Amino acid sequence: MLRPLLTAFAALTLATGVLYPLAATGLARALFPRQAAGSPIRVDGRVRGSRLIAQATEDPRWFWSRPSPTSGFPANAQASGGSTLSGPALAEAVAARLRVLQASDPGAGPVPQDLVTASGSGLDPHISLEAARWQAPRVARARGLDPGAVTRLAEARAFRPLLGRPVVNVLDLNLALDAMGAPTRLP
Repeated sequence: MLRPLLTAFAALTLATGVLYPLAATGLARALFPRQAAGSPIRVDGRVRGSRLIAQATEDPRWFWSRPSPTSGFPANAQASGGSTLSGPALAEAVAARLRVLQASDPGAGPVPQDLVTASGSGLDPHISLEAARWQAPRVARARGLDPGAVTRLAEARAFRPLLGRPVVNVLDLNLALDAMGAPTRLP
């Protein structure tokens, strides 16, 4: 009576725990090699990041991603998850982010919502085109560039997802700053 149960358990474990994951991984690598590898962005043969995961920075020379509540450090892909803040704690976190952003560029106008609220995963690599336009004067000033050129660069890199407003991949945008001959290189 026990032998058939153990045989079925071993067969199911082998099929669902070994064979199926190997087949799915092999098929993904064959059909979608770049995506299966994590959608890396390479520059001069070196991986600079992923098209799918935000890169956090507070350097004024770069466009900033959405806030990331991941534990350990911002945009920690191994600790993906949304914020559990609510009520007064959420209001204080948003107010603190607003103060930082307003201090980074006084007089820039209302701060776009996605620059003060975290995404569901805490790893969103995109910001709204509105958020990129809001940051363009600060980035231009920090790099000694024409603000109009930086805004046009952001607009040229924007795309409209299936649902929602136009967005910009922050890593792509920051790498494009490097390509336009900006005086600083992405670390």
